[in-house]
Amino acid sequence: MHDTESQSSVDNPISENSSSSSAKTVLLVDGGDGFRVTTKWFLSNFGFTVETARSAEEALTLFDPKTHDVIVTDNCMSGMTGAELAHIVKLRSPSTPVLMYTERPPKDISCLDLVIQRPAHMLSLKEGVDCLLASKTE
Repeated sequence: MHDTESQSSVDNPISENSSSSSAKTVLLVDGGDGFRVTTKWFLSNFGFTVETARSAEEALTLFDPKTHDVIVTDNCMSGMTGAELAHIVKLRSPSTPVLMYTERPPKDISCLDLVIQRPAHMLSLKEGVDCLLASKTE
């Protein structure tokens, strides 16, 4: 399956209508196609603009601190881990929150703002994103 969901926000009227300055953009990083697509759909239904990446390396090429308000990542991916991604994101933009939603969290969580261990209801993920965004604007 080709990862075109990052360009398909036009197909989602909620994302399109929320493109005002209050719309927040999530960079979602997960190697699992099914999880990535489902999570994008879920967060988009709450008005988030969601861009996706299959790997940490792809996420780093997409990451722009002026565009992405929060990073949501898995830890276990081929190549670079989510923890390594978080470290590089924090070097580039210390104020960008990084939430890890994973089955196997790393031992060192110093570069992470929040860890939610799977299996957890996706509402926990949405609440975590909301919490990080609220603390970022304070």
